[in-house]
Amino acid sequence: MSGERELDSRLRCAALRGRLLSADEAARLIGDGMTVAVSGFTPSGCPKAVPLALAGQVRRGERKLKLTLLSGASTGEELDSAWAECGIIARRMPYMTSKALRAAVNGGGGEEIAYSDVHLGEFAQNARYGFYGKIDVALIEAAAITEEGNLIPTTAVGCSQSWIDLAERVVVELNLRQSAALEGLHDIYRPDDPPARQPIPLTQPAQRIGKPYLRCPAEKIAAVVVSECAEKPRPFPPADAVSDAIAHNIVRFLQKEKEAGRPSADRLPLQSGVGAVANAVLLGLKDSDFDHLNFYSEVMQDGILDLMDAGKADFASATSLSLSESGMARLLGDLEHYRGRLVLRDSEISNSAEVIRRLGVIAMNTAVEADIYGNVNSSQMNGTTVYNGVGGSGDYARGAAISIFMTNSVAKGGKISSIVPMVTHVDHCEHDVDVLVTEQGYADLRGLSPKERARRIIENCAHPAYRGQLRDYFERACAQSGGAQTPHLLDECFAFHRRLRETGSMLEEK
Repeated sequence: MSGERELDSRLRCAALRGRLLSADEAARLIGDGMTVAVSGFTPSGCPKAVPLALAGQVRRGERKLKLTLLSGASTGEELDSAWAECGIIARRMPYMTSKALRAAVNGGGGEEIAYSDVHLGEFAQNARYGFYGKIDVALIEAAAITEEGNLIPTTAVGCSQSWIDLAERVVVELNLRQSAALEGLHDIYRPDDPPARQPIPLTQPAQRIGKPYLRCPAEKIAAVVVSECAEKPRPFPPADAVSDAIAHNIVRFLQKEKEAGRPSADRLPLQSGVGAVANAVLLGLKDSDFDHLNFYSEVMQDGILDLMDAGKADFASATSLSLSESGMARLLGDLEHYRGRLVLRDSEISNSAEVIRRLGVIAMNTAVEADIYGNVNSSQMNGTTVYNGVGGSGDYARGAAISIFMTNSVAKGGKISSIVPMVTHVDHCEHDVDVLVTEQGYADLRGLSPKERARRIIENCAHPAYRGQLRDYFERACAQSGGAQTPHLLDECFAFHRRLRETGSMLEEK
């Protein structure tokens, strides 16, 4: 199809033909001090051409500006990284994965960025309540624009509908590199806010409750930018023996649940986070005896395609196609095969604690560290340096039928134990953690007292090189606490972390 015919088929609203601008022209609609809200969730579905044009203007010294940047989750290198490197971002929320942005947030490389870490499932509602101020520009990537001016999202949805509703004006990146076949894949449903909210009418992962497009009055669109920027999926680290062992232990736990007669992966939808360990879990399920798997998650990884192709998974609901480059090519190359088996929703729905609880989701998320009582840190290094953020793990942990957290038992090549007396930062308290898994084994914590939890975590999850030290700490804490429910030696908790980082060596099992 020629370029003009392709544009005709994608830009179907005649009134918007007169609002075609270049990326450089559209970028000049964004002024100093503005709040810009963007589409997408993870690098998928994020605008690219206009952010790069704006960064170019700043690099060339043509403009100097500071912006607040809102998104569904993290964005691509064209946005978070490019803007952080140029010093454009003054304030950022709710999640990030960019190294350049992380450095600036943590006070390195120039001016500090004010970063607010927010549960993704509540972010859109908070914005509608006005917690983050006025939104000046919504920058939305689309695969097509309908006759009425409504937008067909691309590979992710995130908070796009709320950004369109709240923004004073909308700039659309019409990305011709995104497949036109994505049309019809989405289910956009924006609930009313309390106290007018009604129950979200979703009772099955495969159910559709909304529209296949983002509602956008044509008069609100200030510019349409034709883009041909390729999406740059984030590559996954390859699975290794540790991630495979964690996956094996999770599958083993799920099989035990089934044997006990309780609902397990054969009857409850699954949620899985992003990364090598999460993808290894999906591959582990491929070799299990579970069939007819369903997913209600915020992201869809390559492993879900593998499960569908193997006849093991029936359906996946998400807000983002967080696939590798080869995974995205596989999906788009045979989209008709997958079309009736997946849906992309607003992150407010994919991460809704109400829906997660109703469906009985089994949630599987990663931890930076966990303590002997089951508290989990998923966002901070040494309790002071934010890494990515809490993301959607809190939404799922709070609503899940079974909340599973997984981590390697050691980090930094064995120099640091990931199981500690007390975490340096708490994202998920012990009440939201049902099962803790490492490559050493799993600890089912349901129904256990704090002391029982500690014994089980130490024996089942801690690395043998640190198990003796943790036992010794716990036994002395019990002896000195006078029978307290959650024994701690507070001075030693911090000494434990300091000693591990100073010695840089693994301790022998006592």
